[in-house]
Amino acid sequence: MTTTALPLELRGLAWEAGGERRIDGIHLDLAAGPRTVILGPNGAGKSLLLRLCHGLLTPSAGTIAWRGPAASEARARQAMVFQRPVLLRRSAAANVEYALRVRGLGRGERRARVAAALARTGLSDRARQSARDLSIGEQQRLALARAWASEPELLFLDEPTASLDPAATHAVEAVIEAMHLAGCKIVMTTHDLGQARRVADEILFLHRGRILERQEARRFFDSPATEEAAAFLAGTLKW
Repeated sequence: MTTTALPLELRGLAWEAGGERRIDGIHLDLAAGPRTVILGPNGAGKSLLLRLCHGLLTPSAGTIAWRGPAASEARARQAMVFQRPVLLRRSAAANVEYALRVRGLGRGERRARVAAALARTGLSDRARQSARDLSIGEQQRLALARAWASEPELLFLDEPTASLDPAATHAVEAVIEAMHLAGCKIVMTTHDLGQARRVADEILFLHRGRILERQEARRFFDSPATEEAAAFLAGTLKW
């Protein structure tokens, strides 16, 4: 891409439900480059933060704004993959093709992008197979293929390997790495500290809806700056 919609800027971001503030006063800039992994205990607000950034939820307070020269195209330049992807009752290829048709791409370009995305994710031989008949790991790679085909500038990943065995997790991580190397900004949540060590360039540590730490991944794991983060890594953090 010759222009960019990034950075994504959050200022005073808050979100409430049932009288409880689940995201509380977050200030954050997400720029191109480093893979950002969001860590924190259950209920910290990790998934909520991704959904707010992606536009699936409306903030109760604060702002979310794309500040790059292509900010007006931000909706088309981002994608999100969930822990349990929603797939159509169609073939693997048709799932990817449908997402591109919705974006208005012509038939020839759709076909080329579908073939490329399935090849990149190791699913070329599953192109005509029903998406619902794929293994869980293959379904997650298909969700990534569908996202990659749209050539996102920013990809949000919400616990993408939570239900996968080690081999399937490795395959998904390989796709994420390939997307990163292709220039896609990765923002990802995970409960797997081993995965965070493998994938992250930087860590955002979220606790009770607030970002308590943001630092380079190795430094975070070697010497967390807050008591809460240290307790989280030690498995002793209490809610």
